[in-house]
Amino acid sequence: MKKIILILFCFFQSISFSQGSKLKTYLDTKQFYAPNVGNYIEIYMQFVSYSVVFNNEGRGLRAKVLISVDISDSSQTVFSDRYILESPEAIDSVQDDFYEVIRVQLNPGKYSMKLNLMDVNKEASEISGVIPIQVEDFAKDTKISDVLVAEYAYPTDEQNNFTKSGYHIIPMLSSFYATDSKNIPLYLELYGTEAIPDSTYHFSYRIINTKDASEMAGFTKSSTLTKSKVVPVFESVNIEELSSGSYQIECRISTNSNEILAIQTYDFERSNENNSMFTMENMMLDPAFQASIPEDSVFYFLECLIPISKPAEIRNIIETLKEKDIKNARKHIQGYWTLTAPTNSYESWLKYKSQVVFVQKIYGNNFQEGFETDRGRVYLKYGAPSQINARESSPSEYPYEIWTYNKIGIYSNKRFVFYNPDLVNNAYRLLHSDMIGELKNPAWPQILAKRNTYNGNVDNPNQNNVKHWGGDSNDLFRQY
Repeated sequence: MKKIILILFCFFQSISFSQGSKLKTYLDTKQFYAPNVGNYIEIYMQFVSYSVVFNNEGRGLRAKVLISVDISDSSQTVFSDRYILESPEAIDSVQDDFYEVIRVQLNPGKYSMKLNLMDVNKEASEISGVIPIQVEDFAKDTKISDVLVAEYAYPTDEQNNFTKSGYHIIPMLSSFYATDSKNIPLYLELYGTEAIPDSTYHFSYRIINTKDASEMAGFTKSSTLTKSKVVPVFESVNIEELSSGSYQIECRISTNSNEILAIQTYDFERSNENNSMFTMENMMLDPAFQASIPEDSVFYFLECLIPISKPAEIRNIIETLKEKDIKNARKHIQGYWTLTAPTNSYESWLKYKSQVVFVQKIYGNNFQEGFETDRGRVYLKYGAPSQINARESSPSEYPYEIWTYNKIGIYSNKRFVFYNPDLVNNAYRLLHSDMIGELKNPAWPQILAKRNTYNGNVDNPNQNNVKHWGGDSNDLFRQY
């Protein structure tokens, strides 16, 4: 289930042109197992405080969100719930993000989850989407649950959807860790260890640099554990000395003879440097620059910088958005372009602004702004493609577009495959790319022709993807 996290994050981030923006929510799902319950998923939601309305109720302020969840298999709805979530009461003008966790028992198999969210205190604030879910069978063999990372956790005797093995856990729904992040608190569960022949076994983790698949020295740990049906593990992985880069935490179960029985991973980004982009306190606003930013669109134009920003810059943008201070947001936009293009910051900003307006018009839909869509992000990050092959209808494939770039920096002939499996909302998603740092999916031909194709295997995911009449995506992708 960890493989769809990035899609989900992009899928539900939403903010409108106006200051009264749409509801903005981060979403993730994890799978676990309990002997008396069976396989189950947890749905995590983080509601961004600046995107919701807090009304005065008694002694403090409170937000309300209407949540509607429907989960279906291929034939019927297996779970449905609709209720109003109230935020914790805030006592001043600074409100924190608030969270919700939904726990649903599901048998192994494929499901589709439809989620609708609406700010009760604000009109025209509804967002929705449909997400595929794959539930594995954790009751068989020795396995490791999905990795849940905690924003913070504390011991408790209470029992609710936020508690696990005696801890109240607030989930971390971001995989970026800046300089001030010293540890990554991991919670996971080990299943089926009672079937191991030895009386004990080993649980270990290591950090791998995803750039070259090398193991980072000094960031490993191994423990000897005793057998049980379910073994909870809470580890705090120290990353204080870990340099900037892209990494993966690999967790393992192995026997005393070092036979590996199960592996689970967690990917993250690390920035271990001075993240201060600029000092806003003494910045003077340029009247000409600021005249190009309408008063009701300041936060929108600040957030639209995310597609072209590095992880550390994105963190600063989000922190400024949380402040909900228009003046600081204006300073942030101006400061960003002063650093990015010091000799022609105003002209560079106007050029980028026109591109943002363009992708909003072409790629925006009813739950995403243009720059939040995969096509909009790629367009803003890499520029206009050299060629677009679009197929809105195909006898055997979902609607798709293949973008080709003759040059992206030092790279030549890079391609992006977008597709629309929902067939609505102009919501094309990135399915595959051969560009460094982008989503790579060897099974993309099989997924694109899913209606006519059975799954292959791990070694050859496209094994059964025979040539369909009218299906020419492979030929288009291989054109240079």
